[in-house]
Amino acid sequence: MKDIELSDFSQGALKGIRVIDFSRYIAGPYCAALLGYLGAEVIRVEKPTGGEDRFVTPIHDGSSSLLFMTGFGKKALTLDLKAVEAKEIIKRLVTTADIVVANMPPKVLKKLGLDYESLKSIKRDIILTTQTCFGHEGPWSDFNGFDGIAQVMSGSAFMSGTEDEPRRCATPYVDYTTAIFGAFGTLAALRQRDEFGAGQHVQASLLGSAIGAFSGAIIEQEALKTNRRPEGNRGQTSAPTNIFKTLDGSIITQVVGNGLFGRLAVVLGKPEWETDKRFQTDVLRAEHRHFICDVVSDWAADLRTDEAVQILSAAGVPSGPVLGISEVANHPQVEAMNFLQNVEYASSKNISPAVRVPLDFSNYAPVLEGPPQIGEHSEETLLEIGYTCLEIENFKINGVI
Repeated sequence: MKDIELSDFSQGALKGIRVIDFSRYIAGPYCAALLGYLGAEVIRVEKPTGGEDRFVTPIHDGSSSLLFMTGFGKKALTLDLKAVEAKEIIKRLVTTADIVVANMPPKVLKKLGLDYESLKSIKRDIILTTQTCFGHEGPWSDFNGFDGIAQVMSGSAFMSGTEDEPRRCATPYVDYTTAIFGAFGTLAALRQRDEFGAGQHVQASLLGSAIGAFSGAIIEQEALKTNRRPEGNRGQTSAPTNIFKTLDGSIITQVVGNGLFGRLAVVLGKPEWETDKRFQTDVLRAEHRHFICDVVSDWAADLRTDEAVQILSAAGVPSGPVLGISEVANHPQVEAMNFLQNVEYASSKNISPAVRVPLDFSNYAPVLEGPPQIGEHSEETLLEIGYTCLEIENFKINGVI
C-alpha cells in the first residue's frame, strides 16, 4: 500500500465523478449538492429562463435563499428539455456522466428520456438517482407533491399540533432527509459500480422519508394501538420533554432515562423523585408528565433563559434556548462551528451568507462556493461535449439554451 499524503484527500472522495442535476427545489438539488460537497463536479440543468427554485424568497438579483443552500459549487447549463435538440444534448451529457439526479414523476422522466432504461441505453453503468413525493409504485406514484404533504401524511403534523390544529413543521425536514437518503444510496451505487461495473436506479421519496423519520410513533401505534393524541411540544414517551417559559424567553428540556432524570431531580431540589415509585421508568414518568412538567415550568419561570440553560447544562441535563431566526447566526456555538459562511454570487461585490454542509472531515476541508447564475456555464459545457460555437449560437437563437 502506498503512503497516503494529506494532499490525496484535498479534492474529496468523489473527485472525477460527474453529476448531471435535472432536479428542482430541495430534495434533488440538495442531494446533488451533497455529492458536490464530496468533490463531484455537478452540472445543474434548468430551463432557459431559470428553474423555479431560483426565485423562491429572493435575496440577490432575484435569486433565492434556497439556491444558496442547494446550488452551491455547481455549474449551470440552460436547456429546454422539450426542444427537439435536447435529446441529443442529453445523450452527450449522459455519455460523460457518472450520475444523473432528477426529481420528477416516473411518467415525466420517461417522456423526457430521463428514465433509467433510456439512460442505461446511452451509458450502461450510469446511476440514476430520483426523488418522488409518494414513491415509484402505487396509485399515487405519478402525483406531484412537496415536503408539507409528506409531513401531514406521516402523522407528524397531527402529533405536533393540537387536537383542533395539526401543525406542519416550518423546516422542510422531509426534503432534506430525502436528499440525504438519495446521496447515501448514490454512494452505495457508486461502490457497487466500481466493483461490478454496472449502474442502477436509486429511488427515494418524500413520503418514505417522512414515515422513516416518524417511524417510532408509527411502529408503536401498529404494535400497541396506543392511539396517542397531540399535546403540542410536550413529549409523551418520557418526561420532562417540553418548552418552558423563562423570565425573558423560553427553553426546552429533553430528559430520557433514569440517569438524566436523577440529575434533573437534583437541579429542581427534588432528590426524593429518584426513589418515588411514580418516576422509576420513562413509561411511568410519561404517565405523570403533566405533574413533572408543571414543576419544571414553575422552576424556569423564575430564571432568565441563559441562567436556566447554564444550570441544566452544568448538571448534564440536555437543554437549550428557543432562538428567534434573528438570533441563530449570532449564537456563539453557531459562530464557533462556522456553520454560516459568506460566499460570492456573480462577482466579488455580491456577498451572501450560506449554510455549509454540517459535516466535517479530519483530512478534507471543502471550500463553500456560491451558486451559479442562469446558464453561466452553458457554452463551456456544450463546447466540452463536442458542439461548435456556431451550433451553440443557433441554440441561443432558437431558445434551446
